Amino acid sequence: MNPSILVVDDDPVVRELLRDYLGQRGYTVSLLEDGMGLARTLEAEHPALVVLDIMMPALDGVSALRALRVAGNDVPVILLTARDDVIDRVIGLELGADDYLGKPFDPSELVARIRTVLRRRGSLVPGAPEARAPYRFGRFEVSFATRELFRDGERIAISTNEFATLKVFVTHAMTVLSRAQLIEKLHGGAQTHRSRSLDVSIWRLRQIIESDPSEPRYVQTVWGRGYVFVPAGDVGAAERCLPADTDA
Repeated sequence: MNPSILVVDDDPVVRELLRDYLGQRGYTVSLLEDGMGLARTLEAEHPALVVLDIMMPALDGVSALRALRVAGNDVPVILLTARDDVIDRVIGLELGADDYLGKPFDPSELVARIRTVLRRRGSLVPGAPEARAPYRFGRFEVSFATRELFRDGERIAISTNEFATLKVFVTHAMTVLSRAQLIEKLHGGAQTHRSRSLDVSIWRLRQIIESDPSEPRYVQTVWGRGYVFVPAGDVGAAERCLPADTDA
């Protein structure tokens, strides 16, 4: 499956140029004309990467990026900036942008940066589609091919980040994963904003799959060691689980 790219820019010429150029190079491209609907679009489309313009009306790119990171969404983002927007570039990188490119730019350079970011993030984000049999636990079924979660056969809403987190957990069921290991598997690094993102993702995932998130049965905490996914939902099973290998 070709990586999907979401281009967010208020300039229709830039949007169409990138749709054609990226599409000719094997990417699936969707377009958005402002930052107001970014979070909602990400929930519906789950792109592999977002190309996000900074200078937009209503909601600028930096504010849209800040809202995503506060919500725990760690989708890769490349900012498009005016060449003299040094402050915005710095703020964007501090908020967790993966790269930036000054306008005007050569589309071939953007493609090179997209490839670099996806490669650095592991070529595909952890929640990317995968040809793999569905996984069932309790009342839930995980579809890796469509990146969907079902409860009793009914599709339920789950964000890109929470799906990626769930995918890591079910892949390593009954194995204790430390915070550092989870961050590495999800983000490829242990930066501060990644740690905050992990906290948010686990909290939100528990809200989705646990009957009582304050007493989780599936995503259990192993105090002083990390977290473990218990597909049978057995209370207390966490203490009987083995830790993951340090290089896992």
